[in-house]
Amino acid sequence: MELEKSANNNCKSKKKGTGTESSKEDDCDSAESSKIDRKVLEDSEKSDKEQEITKKSAKRKKKSKKGNKGQESAKKSDTDAESAQANCRLNKVPVEQKECVRDEEKEKNFLLNSRSEDKVPESLINNVLKHSAPLPSTTPVVKGYEFNDGINYSALFKSYKYSGFQATNFGLAVEEILRMLVARRIPLEEDQEDTLEEDEFIKRRHSCTIFLGYTSNMASCGVRETIRFLAEHRMVDCIVTTAGGVEEDFIKCLAPTYVGDFHLDGKTLRDKGINRIGNLLVPNDNYCRFEDWVMPILDKMLEEQKKGILWTPSKVIARLGEEINNRDSIYYWAAKNKIPVFSPALTDGSLGDMMYFHSFKNPGLVIDILSDLKRINTIAMKAIRSGVIIIGGGVVKHHICNANLMRNGADFGVFLNTASEYDGSDSGAQPDEAISWGKIKKESKAVKIFAEASLVFPLLVAETFVAWMVDNMSESTNVSEDVESIEAQQPFS
Repeated sequence: MELEKSANNNCKSKKKGTGTESSKEDDCDSAESSKIDRKVLEDSEKSDKEQEITKKSAKRKKKSKKGNKGQESAKKSDTDAESAQANCRLNKVPVEQKECVRDEEKEKNFLLNSRSEDKVPESLINNVLKHSAPLPSTTPVVKGYEFNDGINYSALFKSYKYSGFQATNFGLAVEEILRMLVARRIPLEEDQEDTLEEDEFIKRRHSCTIFLGYTSNMASCGVRETIRFLAEHRMVDCIVTTAGGVEEDFIKCLAPTYVGDFHLDGKTLRDKGINRIGNLLVPNDNYCRFEDWVMPILDKMLEEQKKGILWTPSKVIARLGEEINNRDSIYYWAAKNKIPVFSPALTDGSLGDMMYFHSFKNPGLVIDILSDLKRINTIAMKAIRSGVIIIGGGVVKHHICNANLMRNGADFGVFLNTASEYDGSDSGAQPDEAISWGKIKKESKAVKIFAEASLVFPLLVAETFVAWMVDNMSESTNVSEDVESIEAQQPFS
């Protein structure tokens, strides 16, 4: 309005002025004409808007008479959508945003109409209630142990196979070891008798050669007695362990290891001369006793070396097993039953410390690891069938698996540790990775149990080796049904 007043005043002043040119008068006439045109246009637009609002109001009244609550919501949505569209026109919103608003309103209306009709949208049904393809009829059903039947530990452990997770892997590991034992009891053919082998420790005795590997902590804890049982009853043919796995067994024959706590203070224990292995305690005096026992034996071994004996880690362990003369020792029974024990890192522990001290007092003792490598590889190559049972990882796992590479892989395998494969370590590697290297055969049913061995390994031995021995010594049928099932599969033809 202020602009119009200003324009009128300007026109009047120009008409009153002297000497005003005719062109300026024409401009004023043109401005007045333009002003009138704009006012007519604005009145026209205002009239159109009023008519449009009137029509919408009539529509809303008509819908409200026959609509319900759901339709009232839809009507509100329509109004909101129309209002948004009007705002788009007035504010010159881009076409893409207008389309987006329309799509959102359509979706809202679709859902509102679906609710009002008491129907679930078909797309939701297809997404949430998708039909399953049928599973094979032989697929096992998950079922745990029924304690209402009383306590039957054998039945409890058998139920593990159908419990899922690592319990299932435990059940599969039991079956894998039983397959080893079934293959082991097949008599050797005449041409399979290893009559020409002079080394009693590597001579073939069974149709399935069983390798057992474990880390040093297994000798430190109570699993030692489980391993000793296997060696005592000659249920394995070859053992691989670390230096600690050797010395901890001998040290326990000289002095006890105690149960402590995982959280005992290291500084305090060091001041008191007590070593901690997890929650186990080993007084340092135990290692002093070990030094007193082993030093004279190393002296004898050096003298025998000068007479032509070539010492290897396995021969050293066998000699110490003879010297300890203690039936509680794993290596007493290994030496007695001619079970070779390999430890390629024999110097990596207290025994290595003793050899180091001995080199000052009486230097010259030599330990040949290459000869042992030839021995373990020869055992694997001689094996008609091969089974591996490995607790833990590291050098013991790789040493056994690599020996079996010489025969294009082990036939059977059970691995027990807590290591993960995601760091690329051999300890955490799954059996399938060993297959890629040729260390386990392609057709093997090797299994890994992700579990802490002190809890699981004694149970695994109880359900396999011990039950097998009991069955063969009595009329018990603890494992006979499982064995018959395995034999029926005819995996050894």
